Formats: sequence, C-alpha cells, structure tokens
Amino acid sequence: QVQLVESGGGLVEAGVSLRLSCVRSGRTLSRYIRGWFRQAPGKEREFVAAISRSGGMTYYADSVKGRFTISRDNARNTVYLQMNSLKPEDTAVYYCAASPLGWSDSTYVVGEYNYWGQGTQVTVSS
Repeated sequence: QVQLVESGGGLVEAGVSLRLSCVRSGRTLSRYIRGWFRQAPGKEREFVAAISRSGGMTYYADSVKGRFTISRDNARNTVYLQMNSLKPEDTAVYYCAASPLGWSDSTYVVGEYNYWGQGTQVTVSS
C-alpha cells in the first residue's frame, strides 16, 4: 500500500515563500511521475506542476510558472514544491500525487494520477 503525506502548508502573507513536502510510505514510487495539484473552495482540482521519474523534466501551470519549483529526491522518497512570491489566488488545498504513466501531453490531467495525498492547506493573505 502506498501513502503520500504532504506537509509545509500554512497561513502566510502575500509575497513570501513556502516549501511543501510530500513523503511516500510503502511501495517505492521512484518510477512514477510525481505531481502537485491544488483545489480552491468551489473550484475543481487543478494541475500545478509535475516532474519526471528522474527529475530531468518538469512542467508547470502557466499561473505558477517562474514562481514555483518542483523537485524530487528519490533516495528520500520525497517530492517538494517550492513556492515563491505567493499570491492570494494561490490559496487552496495542495495535493501531491503519483502517476504510473509515461511523460506525455496529458501529464497535467488529474485522471493520470492514481495515488493521492490528503492535502495541505495553503492560505495567502493580501
């Protein structure tokens, strides 16, 4: 059984940084694409960022490009999301996820991911 556990969320002011972590327990996910998604109240879950198995490829939503950085440490079974210059519109529950599928034009699709964490709340005040 695989469990993903996010941490690092909180209440911050606009402009500051946060780093989210997602630790995996159970079966290794080193061969899985890893992603971060977020869901704001009343909205659908949306893609934030993804990273390939080796970490050599990354992909970002336009809304976070240049501000957020995804990385992974397979030896520590951990994926990170460094979030800089946070904005109030970044407020959401952030979820990490894992996909067994190959890197493709659909890597941003929620349905490509079959393992999910429970989420961590990020609230950015103006």
